[in-house]
Amino acid sequence: MTKLETVLAYHLQTKHRFERYARGPGKMDWATQPNLFRRYHGAKLLQLEITEPGNEPNYSAVFGAESNIPSASLHFRSISQLFFDSMALSAWKSVGEVSWPLRVNPSSGNLHPTECYLLCGAVPELSTQPLVSHYAAKEHGLEIRAEIPGKIWEELTAGLPLGTVLLGFSSIHWRESWKYGERAYRYCQLDVGHALAAVALAAAALGWETQLLDCTGSEQVGQLLGIARQKGADAEEPDCLLAIFPRGSTKSQLTLNPGIVPAFESLDWQGTPNRLSSSFREWKIIDEVAEASRKPDQRQVYQPLPPTLPDVSHASFTGSFRKLVRQRRSAVAMDGVSSMSPASFFALLERTVSRVKIPPFSLLPWPSCVDLVLFVHEVDGLHPGLYLLLRNREHLHEMRELLDVEFLWEKPAGCPAGLDLYLLSAGDARNTAMEISCGQDIAAEGCFSLGMLARFSGNLEDIGPWFYPRLFWECGMIGQVLYLEAEALELRGTGIGCFFDDPLHELLGITGILYQDLYHFTVGGPVEDRRLATMSAYPEKKITNDYS
Repeated sequence: MTKLETVLAYHLQTKHRFERYARGPGKMDWATQPNLFRRYHGAKLLQLEITEPGNEPNYSAVFGAESNIPSASLHFRSISQLFFDSMALSAWKSVGEVSWPLRVNPSSGNLHPTECYLLCGAVPELSTQPLVSHYAAKEHGLEIRAEIPGKIWEELTAGLPLGTVLLGFSSIHWRESWKYGERAYRYCQLDVGHALAAVALAAAALGWETQLLDCTGSEQVGQLLGIARQKGADAEEPDCLLAIFPRGSTKSQLTLNPGIVPAFESLDWQGTPNRLSSSFREWKIIDEVAEASRKPDQRQVYQPLPPTLPDVSHASFTGSFRKLVRQRRSAVAMDGVSSMSPASFFALLERTVSRVKIPPFSLLPWPSCVDLVLFVHEVDGLHPGLYLLLRNREHLHEMRELLDVEFLWEKPAGCPAGLDLYLLSAGDARNTAMEISCGQDIAAEGCFSLGMLARFSGNLEDIGPWFYPRLFWECGMIGQVLYLEAEALELRGTGIGCFFDDPLHELLGITGILYQDLYHFTVGGPVEDRRLATMSAYPEKKITNDYS
């Protein structure tokens, strides 16, 4: 099969259907439960600083195109803050004798397959020379994997703004497949998207910008992170590389020097990755789709980004960004009675729409590929029913041709002019939302739930099969914004990975695979589990004042 055929075959095979679910392990094999934390035995650990979140910066300011947040100097403290606000532990939970960690970046099943690496030049109080390091979330520290000769670092980053640091992501598929089987590759990519948005917003809170370096291929990312030679079921798959730099850079195109990347193979790499389980179950289909989805070492030229849209019409929350990101939790149940105002609903949806220079979606170099199909239950003054939000208004003509001819296509009263939201069908959608989300009550008992509908086969054919994971990254980024907006409204959100793909398509009247449903989400009033105790993320670490 071609790479495109392999990707399409994986996607079709791993759909949940009314008559059967995608293949999974059948039961939880607790004896082989993966270690939640990758460590490199023998690598030096550099402890990062832990800061108590203060009132600044303002949550809404972080999303501003012309933010007044000053650019922090590149320093040990700012690097510490970047990781603390995006990839660190946020709390420990316990019930009885059992405890488990939560993180700032969400993860399907709290399994956290995403690993993060820092590549940087000399940073005051961090290092006197360039480094590649792995972020150890449990310790909130950096494991020094390799020192980079200054000349190599200079040549690598010559096409980047002065003071740029690089962050790389990789995925350990085994962490997800242990629980979810063949569908795990999807969930790993969603988690990359959650992490991308978390980092982009944490960087914006420091007055920094973030760009996806889509000029790099998967092999190059693996070489730069020092994971290219990993083998075995718990090996890391290279995902992507980000450039983070002070706001206001004059460089319009960011590039790495590809000719210098092979030099990283000969660095003196330190540390051996820990083995995550005593034994493993192989999922050949995941290895196949991962291989077929690897990006080649070439720059992709995307369509022009859309013109700038109006800013969010109604700021939903003006409190502390850092307090909010660390209090974010996934709801386990909804109360079925909480509602939200239409102004808050519209503002929440506006936050999910890509705007030039506004994080987190400004880090993506392609126009939005994902639209939202909403099941509205409890939004004051809005008809309950089925809605469509076009995050890319260029999809309008195509959607009207594809979707059921009986749909209304009415804009709700009071909807901001820049928000392309349409009522398709009025009526109680609770049962439909629940049935499509694998019968889960949480999809019916919130204020609304939604499915993320990606322009699918056209993008894979036009751009390449390696764009497949990027569609999930965009969905995960939307999910992270929804998580934070829900918290800002004193509600709660949660991602829903179990849903019936094709029944949603049938509900909309979609045939073929031009558009595909990739992720579900719900927002509402949470039901708290009072059996659980919450403990500090780093109870034994020294805490300093908030970074500013």
